[in-house]
Amino acid sequence: MKFLLPSLILLLTMNSIVYSQSRPRELGVHFGVLPTGPLNAITDVAGVKVGHLTKIEGSTIRTGVTAILPHGGNLFQEKVPAAIFVGNGFGKLAGVTQVQELGNIESPIILTNTLSVAAGIEGVVKYSMAQSRNEQLQSVNAVVGETNDGYLNEIRGMHLSTEDVIQAIQDAKSGPVQEGNFGAGTGTVCFGWKGGIGTASRKLPESLGGYTVGVLVQTNFGGNLQIGGVAVGEKLGKYPFRDALEKSDGSCMIVVATDAPVLERNLERMAQRAMMGLAKTGGIASNGSGDYVIAFSTAEGLRIPHSSQPLSLQKAEFLGNEDMTSLFLAVIEATEEAIINSLFAAESMTGKDGRVVEALPKAQVLEWIHNK
Repeated sequence: MKFLLPSLILLLTMNSIVYSQSRPRELGVHFGVLPTGPLNAITDVAGVKVGHLTKIEGSTIRTGVTAILPHGGNLFQEKVPAAIFVGNGFGKLAGVTQVQELGNIESPIILTNTLSVAAGIEGVVKYSMAQSRNEQLQSVNAVVGETNDGYLNEIRGMHLSTEDVIQAIQDAKSGPVQEGNFGAGTGTVCFGWKGGIGTASRKLPESLGGYTVGVLVQTNFGGNLQIGGVAVGEKLGKYPFRDALEKSDGSCMIVVATDAPVLERNLERMAQRAMMGLAKTGGIASNGSGDYVIAFSTAEGLRIPHSSQPLSLQKAEFLGNEDMTSLFLAVIEATEEAIINSLFAAESMTGKDGRVVEALPKAQVLEWIHNK
């Protein structure tokens, strides 16, 4: 027996490494019927870039910034169609009214913590003013969302600077997106477990247009966790009914990108469906939760120039209402998977006042899912 014990320990250790480094889909958890993009990330939508600035210092600072760029050009000069849906408005989302009024986004999208929204705005403004062709810029609508990471992070210290925000924007790139304890997800908590950044995508078949939908989430909310049809929250005893009501406050920022030629009205309809994806994970958009969805289209034919000739007619080709159903499904599936991806990627963290938030016990969860 003494010769088997080290092997058993090694096996358990290797399993832990596999679970911590693998996404749920790779471990046999399935979400919906549509195929993913190559990276199963928001960056599968061509042109979209994501950057993180993660700040972990001492025993109390656990926070960060995540920047999402709809395209790599000058967003102020080449705006993108966009919409915002408010699932529950207990939060702080800068720039929301102009997006709702004009139907476009003209800046990088910033996610951070509640008390760093001002730094996010200033960072976007300074970044935009420094771009070529923006020498006459005197106003820009910075879109900055947040969740409150104050359980693990010493949030009152306002440790994120304007320079941190600009760095996250400048570091934004296409390709794989870091999930879990990175950027704006560094200090977040989801369903009582460590939350963070998550992302996923869906690729429609050519018969439905071949379009891609990508989603990125910052998870910091509660409810009764459901994964792959299993009531995980109940099984783990984490959220009996009373706790689900009393401890479910928090927030979730959801960013939806698509290359489908969709204008702002139907982008809002897509944004609404993201809340259905959140609900499939057991989220309940509680009274104290700030749940916002920002949706945009990268279709080049729909770009909105900052300057145009007076009374010039705008011409664009875009999808009609009858073509939206498959895109709705793509949003729901990608949102659900992105949220669960954030939980699988996140690692246990100790923060302010010695508080500890454990990572989701993935081995146990997978056993239930595979044996249901």
